[in-house]
Formats: sequence, C-alpha cells, structure tokens
Amino acid sequence: MADKRLISGCVAVAHAVRLADVDVITSYPIRPYTGVMSELARMVADGELDAEFIHAEGEHAQLSIVYGASAAGARTFTGSSGVGVTYAMEVYSPISGERLPVQMMIADRTLDPPGDFGSEHTDGLCLRDQGWLMGWAETPQEALDQSLMMYRIGEDPRVSLPQMCGQDGYFVSHILGEVEIPSPEQVKEFLPPYKPTHYLDPADPMIIGPQIEPKMGPPLQYQRHQAMQAAREVIKEATDDFNRIFGRNYAPFVETYGTEDADVIFVLQGAHTWTAKMVARRLRNHGYKIGVAKLRVIRPFPAEEIRDALQNAKVVGVIDNGVSFGISGNGGVLLTEVRSALYGLGDKVKTLGFVAGLGGEVISREEFYLMAKRMYEVLKTGKLDKDAYWVPMEL
Repeated sequence: MADKRLISGCVAVAHAVRLADVDVITSYPIRPYTGVMSELARMVADGELDAEFIHAEGEHAQLSIVYGASAAGARTFTGSSGVGVTYAMEVYSPISGERLPVQMMIADRTLDPPGDFGSEHTDGLCLRDQGWLMGWAETPQEALDQSLMMYRIGEDPRVSLPQMCGQDGYFVSHILGEVEIPSPEQVKEFLPPYKPTHYLDPADPMIIGPQIEPKMGPPLQYQRHQAMQAAREVIKEATDDFNRIFGRNYAPFVETYGTEDADVIFVLQGAHTWTAKMVARRLRNHGYKIGVAKLRVIRPFPAEEIRDALQNAKVVGVIDNGVSFGISGNGGVLLTEVRSALYGLGDKVKTLGFVAGLGGEVISREEFYLMAKRMYEVLKTGKLDKDAYWVPMEL
C-alpha cells in the first residue's frame, strides 16, 4: 500500500533526499526553505538516513562544502532562499564548470527589498546562466518527484550537471498537500547509485578549480553547452521511466490544460499554475476557449515543446512571478524566453506579458480574470497596446 501523507513541500523534498540515500548535506537557516533541513536533521539523528550533515556558517560555505564533497564522489544536497541564494553566487559556475551534479532546493522568497517571506522566483532565476538544470514544482508531490528526477538527470554521464529544484515559498514549502511517498524499492529501480565521471583520488592527483588558461575556456564552455543540450533527451527518458515505475503522468517539459482548442493560453510555472487552471476551468464553463501551459523545466528551455503547445493559440499571456529590471519587453525572463521560442511563427500568435505575485503576494483569482480580460481584448482587436503589464497596478 502506498505511503500517503499530508505534508509540506519542504518535508516532501526531505523524503526524496532520504530515498536518494544522499551522502553529504549542508545547511544554513533562512526561511522558507529551512524546514527541509530541520526534517533532514531529524532523519539523520533518528537513524533514518546515514549522511554527513554539516551546518555551515553561511550560504557561500554551504555551496563550497557540497562542491568539495561532490568532487570527492559523494551524492550531495543543499538549499536556500532569497538573499541566501545570491550570497553563494560565486560558487555556482565552478560547480557546473567541473560538471558536478550537486542538487540544490530553493524555496523562493523575495530578494531585499522587500525581502518578504512568500513566493517570488527572482532568487532562483538569478542562476539561469550558471549552467544548472532548473525547474519549479507546482505541489509538494511534484517537489518530491522533481528532486528524484533531477538526481537521475543530473548524474547521467551524458549530462553531469548540478540541479536547481525550485518550489514557491509558503505556497508549496509550507502549505500541506497529499503526497505519496514511494518505496525504497521503487527508488532503487529508478535511481542508480551515483557513479562520478571524475573525482578526487589521492592515488591519482588532479586539480579541480575555476582558474584555467584563457585558451582552455572556449572548449570548457562548449562542453557545458553540449551537456545542457544532451539533457533534453535524458529528461525525456527519465520522465518516461519515472511515470512507468511510480505511476505518474508527467510531461517532460510542458504540462498543458485545455490548450488543444484554446484561442487564449496562460503560460507560467510553479504553484500559481493551480489557480490559473481553476480560473481557466471556470471560464471554459462560460464558453471561453482558454488553456494553461505550465513549464516544468526552464533550463534547458523547452523551446520546441512550448512552440508546439502554443502554435494554435491566437493570444498567449506569459506570467512572470519574478523581475528582470530593464529587460526587453519590460516583463520578465519567461516572457522573453517564450517570445524567442515563438519567433518563427511570426505575428500568428500575439504574446504579451504579466508581472504578478511580487513580494510574496498571491496571484489571486481576480487578477487572473483581469489578465484574461486583457488577453481577450487583444484577441478582439488584434492589437497590443504594450508588451507587458505589472499586475495589478497596470490593469
């Protein structure tokens, strides 16, 4: 019988880490991610998990420790939120440059200012150019499953890259959801023991570090590019195996709801997808052909898959739960990525952006209705007055 529990996203990920039989864990408190480390510390203390649990003096130290541990051949786990994520910025590129499959969980919170507790994806999106696999979970169940899948994908020899597993602060990290915790036997079938492609060995010394000769730089960067491209096929394989073994029905890259005949489609990632689908369902009951496309992975960005999901739409509204001040279009990162993916379709699909849920605020049903109203105005007139709207100030 499946082990079903009502738990938070933080606790769900702790169970994933336990089931993955991680060797080294590093912690430093900053809410809302701290709950995963509290639960992992309890598991280690109670003998449920045999792992080295190291409480670091800060986030830079956290990443430095798992950097070294992964280089020594250990399966590792760490995490953070908000300014804690940015404090460790120096270490992200060296980890991916050394092709070390460290896993980091980020339970989002707003950067200072205002530094609020709830969800905003800006902290995690700061990593988008550091060579890490990235994706956001919508529910505690998906958070657990995402962690296991990311270990499988990142540790594959064709990829060998670190992974950032995002979940919305408070909305996933703290709100309880029904989670089916898989058995150790299922996890062993899906996730093989970690076999590092290269590691520190006293009998065979090597130098691992970020400083190299300039002429060595282009090939090294190209290797990371190739690894990120290779991840696309590995993500498909891992998702297929996961669905078969665990009885899930995940799409590898883009999950769709009601998009087949939709004139208007919301595009977003993370916890607020739940509200978007609820609003779309109600609008459909009133005769509006509206759908939702949820991005499960954004590094590598699924340009082909998002293009396939949106190609029959007339208007697409991309919701960014984060900021990139001064970016093209005055929206956010997702708007820019989606527009780039749809470029080949020309003016066939009108694409506009919405910046919403900043400062940890919920994106309410009323705000989704306002965004839908604006999208239908574009559908009616065929014209975009501006590229993006900040919600609710500009609607």
